[in-house]
Amino acid sequence: MCRWLAYCGTPILLDELLYKPKHSLIDQSLHSRLMSDQQTTNGDGFGIGWYTDPAVEELDPDETPAVFRGVEPAWSNRNLRDLAAHVRSSLFFAHIRAASPGTASQETNCHPFRCGKWLWMHNGEINGFTEVRRDLMLAVDPTLFPLIDGTTDTEVMFYLALTFGLVDDVPGAVERMIHLVEATAMKHGVAKPPLLMTLAVSDGFRIWAFRYATEGKPPSLFYSTDPVALQRLHPENDNLKLLSAETSLVVSEPLNDLSADWTEVKPNSYLIIENGQDQINPLTAKPA
Repeated sequence: MCRWLAYCGTPILLDELLYKPKHSLIDQSLHSRLMSDQQTTNGDGFGIGWYTDPAVEELDPDETPAVFRGVEPAWSNRNLRDLAAHVRSSLFFAHIRAASPGTASQETNCHPFRCGKWLWMHNGEINGFTEVRRDLMLAVDPTLFPLIDGTTDTEVMFYLALTFGLVDDVPGAVERMIHLVEATAMKHGVAKPPLLMTLAVSDGFRIWAFRYATEGKPPSLFYSTDPVALQRLHPENDNLKLLSAETSLVVSEPLNDLSADWTEVKPNSYLIIENGQDQINPLTAKPA
């Protein structure tokens, strides 16, 4: 399974989180600690997405985020290292990929995915995706269908959520997407629990983070809305000392060994982060 992080708050250089912490996302690409399937490397590509306005509250509502993705392992991509040291953002996503069996390592399959102002990334899988893929894709709004470029379950989930009203109701759209996936898996007799996932979604102003499993334990997910936690990562770093109280971070696994700095997102719930405030709500499947 994959690893990811989502940041919002005081504009910082991306490498402050991608490279510099002890257990940074780049370190996790080689040495993940919390992978549920015991896989420790995520070498099937990477991606970053960021909003370029220096202040989230002044973001042009029509602005689209920038995206940079590649199929190489994140730890060896020199362009990613250089870009991360020069791009400063107040809201960004970063993702390192471990491809599901049978899914190609290609750029169009790397996260995050973008549609208009929206960013979407995922860790987990739709079990039996090859059996249910056709039915799920046929449920995508015909006007959105041509925008699907890759072959992943993640991208199909994104366009289903857009079909189900993501633009107006993010949690509701995700709950309706979950219901369709589970109902379609049941229809096709998929033996395993159909859905394991963590998701991150943003419109450039807020971050929604979801943790869900049809059965059993979903992939790990943690958050911190305390800038002091980030400052502890590198107490010598003057840039991190400037973080505002509105700074927040959501991660697949913590970036350091200080467990008190991180709060676990409970299974089958979702987190909304806006202006440094967090709100947790239950997450359930709901019919469209």
